[in-house]
Amino acid sequence: MRAVVCRRYGPPQGLLIEDLPVPRPGAGELLVDVRTAAVNFPDVLLVANAYQVPAPLPFVPGSELAGQVLAVGDRASEFAPGDRVFGTVPTGAFAERVIVPAGQLARIPDGVGFAEAAAFGVTYRTAHHALRSVAEVRSGDWVAVLGAAGGVGLAALDLARQLGARVVAAASGPEKLALCRARGATHVIDYTTEDLRLRLRELTDGGAHVVIDPVGGPASEQALRSTRRGGTFVTLGFASGAIPAIPLNLVLLKGVTVKGMELRTFGEQFPELERRDRDELLGLLAAGAVRPHIGARFPLEESAAALALVADRRALGKVVIDVGR
Repeated sequence: MRAVVCRRYGPPQGLLIEDLPVPRPGAGELLVDVRTAAVNFPDVLLVANAYQVPAPLPFVPGSELAGQVLAVGDRASEFAPGDRVFGTVPTGAFAERVIVPAGQLARIPDGVGFAEAAAFGVTYRTAHHALRSVAEVRSGDWVAVLGAAGGVGLAALDLARQLGARVVAAASGPEKLALCRARGATHVIDYTTEDLRLRLRELTDGGAHVVIDPVGGPASEQALRSTRRGGTFVTLGFASGAIPAIPLNLVLLKGVTVKGMELRTFGEQFPELERRDRDELLGLLAAGAVRPHIGARFPLEESAAALALVADRRALGKVVIDVGR
């Protein structure tokens, strides 16, 4: 089988396309014929050896996929060969075949394509946990989303609207702002040309109830300053490459709650909330209430370019790799 292989840490340009043996599923595992894989920012970090949990060399990058079941291991009888499935793995998705534990997969609802399914799970689960379980967003709340044209950002925009919130989408440049408007943002802010702190306070009549921040960098403190008293600030990552140092006096004076959420460990820490959120998300996907925006598609041979697009923060929505022959 063809696979993308990382044999040395560094930029995506160092990745190789190689022929590897097809793996065999063990107990509780499935062999999946990968049709589409999705690119996430942690994939970039793993290749650069900058993620909090390193991947030993050599490894196949990619954490999110959709395809069809080819073979079923012992104690994985809830699936059968031919089932259309999507799910996540720590690594290995950028390959024509991958072994996935059965518990990490779900059936793709009717009417949902492989690309949409591959692009859905990580970003929408991250955004839904952050909004529903961490920030506990209510109908009528003002929710500010930073990096709103990226994968997590657009998912947060979509899901905040499903919860009845009003969304201020902050992004950079007219193309990204136009996409946010098209996805239903109440207001948009270009934080490369506008004062994020002042505009957020003006547009939300005194400040956001909730800030969703997958970006980090200087925008974080500005957004925190524009959160209304008693609001909630949720940090999800640092796509800007800069981890902000937040002055704690802002938290004290504004009575703001600052929380963090990491998808990798959320289910371990809050299994009941994780199950509830996952069931709600699958219902929204099956009903057609939400769909990921796929901004770019690449063949497997151009996986390095796909990762570079995400690394450079040039992606609109999700970037996917068409793996299947």
